[in-house]
Amino acid sequence: MTPIQSFGAAETVTGSCHLLQLKNGPKILIDCGMFQGHTDHDNSDPFGFDPKEVDILLITHAHLDHVGRIPKLVKEGFDGRIISLRATMELAEVILLDSAKIMQEDYKTHYKKAQRRGEEEKVHLPLYDLDDARDVFDLNIQYAEYDKPISMGKNLHATFRNAGHILGSATIQIDFEEEGVMKTVVFSGDLGNQKDLILQSPEYVKKADALYIESTYGDRNHRSLDASIEEFKKAVKDTLINQGNVIIPSFAVERTQELLLLLKQMYYDKELPTCKIFLDSPMAIRATRIYSQYVQELNEVANDFLERDGSVFDFPYLEYTLKGEDSMKINDEESGCIIIAGSGMCTGGRILHHFKHRLWNPRNSVIFVGYQAVGTLGRLMVDGAESIRIYREEIKVNAKIYMINGFSAHADQQELLAWMGQFEQLDKVFLIHGERDKQEVFKTAIEDKLHKTVHIVEHAEGVWI
Repeated sequence: MTPIQSFGAAETVTGSCHLLQLKNGPKILIDCGMFQGHTDHDNSDPFGFDPKEVDILLITHAHLDHVGRIPKLVKEGFDGRIISLRATMELAEVILLDSAKIMQEDYKTHYKKAQRRGEEEKVHLPLYDLDDARDVFDLNIQYAEYDKPISMGKNLHATFRNAGHILGSATIQIDFEEEGVMKTVVFSGDLGNQKDLILQSPEYVKKADALYIESTYGDRNHRSLDASIEEFKKAVKDTLINQGNVIIPSFAVERTQELLLLLKQMYYDKELPTCKIFLDSPMAIRATRIYSQYVQELNEVANDFLERDGSVFDFPYLEYTLKGEDSMKINDEESGCIIIAGSGMCTGGRILHHFKHRLWNPRNSVIFVGYQAVGTLGRLMVDGAESIRIYREEIKVNAKIYMINGFSAHADQQELLAWMGQFEQLDKVFLIHGERDKQEVFKTAIEDKLHKTVHIVEHAEGVWI
């Protein structure tokens, strides 16, 4: 029997890293992501396997918790084949270079502080640097296409199915022969919603001897997307009509592109008051350009915009502020602006400068459209902080704060169950990418509604299929 071990995203959401060890065949790693937030794992810890022995790396999508440790993998000896969608690798390059840059900047800051205390030896080096990140893209990269099997050896192939989560996201189906019998293991990756603002719906898979499925929201159903859209529109219109400015902390990949499409639709529907919209995030601008290159993966609405005016995202109110000096000029605008800037949880980036200049004004608003983790500046504001500290200055929070749920790029419990219900053959289900308490709820739901055998995967546990 063939063993699979999960060295990340087991009883936790992040750090995706799953090793498939075929008897008399290659060692295949599915994702190599970074642990994020509060977990029992440190990204600098050993992988739990020898990177030099990994033959093939398959990547489900480009989010940091799925690709963030690949430079470390390469640094420690992996030089095998990478198989991925081309769009995934383009986004991964943007994300990994940004990750390396942030780690280097954090290291320099901590080192300077440590020097003043005489404790330089206590400062850990960055996990990797820009050169390490670039080394990833010098390896042998083979680009997959949706629904077209890629050979990885005799009677061994991988098929990428559209997961509808972010651009280039995939569910990966691996078919292999064991003792003369063909078997199939499926890794769901992160599954998107059936109704998405910009992407096509997730594609169904028909057969699996073993399914490794994400369970991030396995315990709940999302708020209606339509209700969230209406709340967003009202918040934007009310602020602009009141001669205020709208500030939106947004994640660079997927959420920003969704918002641009939504605002463009408002413009064409004459629902958007006259304003200036600034996309003030170099990373988000680069990601948006990549999205524009892969319109065949986007939904009908996005393609209708392209056919209508030659661009998926551009419209008269929208301006891109790539350079720092262009970002600073936004401060001269007194009212009538929508500012979309990173980071999504307000842990750094240009959003902090906009908060410094605009949070004190009660005519302005801040619209949060993504999860705010405990301990982040965004979470403090959502929880009702009367003031926040930015660049050693206390800033009064007089702007109206909105927290709009419902824009999640993850499928909820109902959608996960519906996706699994499309399997014509499904033997065993293994839960990954979720917190243990939520996985227990999802496990019960699967057993009750689909009558499948379900196992919650533990870290580094050997699972035999």
